[in-house]
Formats: sequence, C-alpha cells, structure tokens
Amino acid sequence: MSRKIGIIGMGSVGSAIAHGLIAQGVADDYVFINRGEAKAVANQLDFEDAMANLETHANITINDWSALADADVVISTLGNMAMQQNNPMGDRFAELKFTSSMVTSVGTDLKNSGFTGVLIVISNPVDVITTLFKDVTGLPASHVVGTGTLLDTARMQRIVGAKLNIDPRSVSGYNLGEHGNTQFVAWSTVRALGQPMEKLAAVRDLDLAEINDQARKGGFDIVNGKGFTSYGVATSAIRIAKAVMSDAREELVLSNLRPEYEAYLSYPAIIGREGVVEQCQLDLTDAELEKLNASHAFIAEQYREVRATL
Repeated sequence: MSRKIGIIGMGSVGSAIAHGLIAQGVADDYVFINRGEAKAVANQLDFEDAMANLETHANITINDWSALADADVVISTLGNMAMQQNNPMGDRFAELKFTSSMVTSVGTDLKNSGFTGVLIVISNPVDVITTLFKDVTGLPASHVVGTGTLLDTARMQRIVGAKLNIDPRSVSGYNLGEHGNTQFVAWSTVRALGQPMEKLAAVRDLDLAEINDQARKGGFDIVNGKGFTSYGVATSAIRIAKAVMSDAREELVLSNLRPEYEAYLSYPAIIGREGVVEQCQLDLTDAELEKLNASHAFIAEQYREVRATL
C-alpha cells in the first residue's frame, strides 16, 4: 500500500511541511489543496524539479479532494499571514474569525472526500480550531489533533539548552495548555543534566519565570523579524505525521481532547497509526493543575462563542 499525506494550504507553512516530508521520504503520494490553484501547480512543478536530486520519489496531486479518501494523514495549515504580521500583541485569537469561517467549508469537503485518517491542525487559535474540525468532520476525537504546544515546548528546550550549553534535545518536559497566552511551562516535568529543572535552576541561577515568558512569546519574535513563522511549526507537524505513519506510539505533547475537558488543549499523549492511542497522566503540582484548568476554561469559552455562530 502506498503512503499518502494531504496538505491543505500551500503558503509558507504548508510549503515548508511539504518540503520536509518529501525530502525525508515520509510518504509516496501527496495531495496539495490550495484556494489559488496557480500556487499549488507552482509548488508541484518546483518539487518535481527537485526529484532528480532526491533519494526518494513522490507523486503529487493538486486540488483533488477525492484523492484524500485513502490518505493516512491530512495536515491543515489554514491561516492569514496578514493577521500574523499585524498582531504585535501576540494574540493568536486575532485569527479566530478568519480561520473559524473556513473550517465549515474545508471540514465539510474533507468529510465528503471519505477521509478517515488522522487530521493534524496547525491553524490559529489551534486549540479552538482543532475542536471545531472535530465537530465538522465527524472524525473520532482520537483522529484529530493539533500541533499545540509541541512547538512551544521546543522553544522552551531551545532556551534552557542555550542557558545550560547543551543540545535542546537533552532537555525534557512540557509546556501545557493553550498554544497561546495562557500556556505555561510545567516545571515539575522538566529535567536537564539528570536533574529536576527547579533544583538545577537554583544552582545555576536561572530565572524560570523569564524562561516561561520567552517561550510563550518566542513565535512573535520570529514574526516581527521575518513576517511569519514556518520551520518550527512545520517540523512539529512533520514529527506528528511521522509518528502516525510509522505507528510509532511516541509520547508527544500536542493539542488533544482529554475526557475531562470540553475543548482541546495540549497535554502529552501516545501517538500512533490511529492518532491518540493512549492518554498520558502527569503528576502536576496543585499550582500547575490550576493553571491548566484556567487555560482550558479560556479555550472552552472561546470555543462555545464561535461554535454558536457556525
């Protein structure tokens, strides 16, 4: 059986995802969906020009929703770059009206295609939009996930790694909650150099509150510099897609629907061929659990408000 991945939206993020997937040979077949067909065609031709210099081959179909029926994974990158660029306060909910208005049509087209695989959502505000996609597509909640704080966790790992002069992959732990302003680093889960981060911070004189703030704001530092983010979130989506495609059963922190909550938020889960195949359970402190519940309450309120308008 061929491996197939669909990408909805071929802007900066969608193109970065496509490049990463094709260069790594993650799938055999790709479906590019884009409102402007010229961009989809251009990307197809650009990747076909690259084929002779790649180690693997990829077949590319453009703007054919029916081709998604047997896709293993579909990645939605719906968004509005202008809204990112004109959002200096870093409020991802500034994109909610635009992205939520597109979920109904895109989600319906995806449902009508017969797609039954795993949907990975990037669009901001990702937790609300992922919840809406689950509603519109009718897919099982386990088959719909968002990139969530997998990216914010990577930013935390980068910052901590730089301060300790170690590779970010040598820092473990999680940012939890909303991929937005109510997220937080769950310091009780973070370890580096074989030590709990809170203990290590006291020895190394690290300001954990400052690191938390830097991780939360990191995306907008990038937007202010180049006008958009792309590689970090693209790599997050690729990592999730690879876990699904290989049935890796890998523990990843990402936006998923836990049974105790109404809306999606980021919390670690085991990811495999069927999406979320098992829920994880962290031993959070009372203060961290309070922050998580507050983050969910904010997401859920925004979800209820926009759901009522669709």
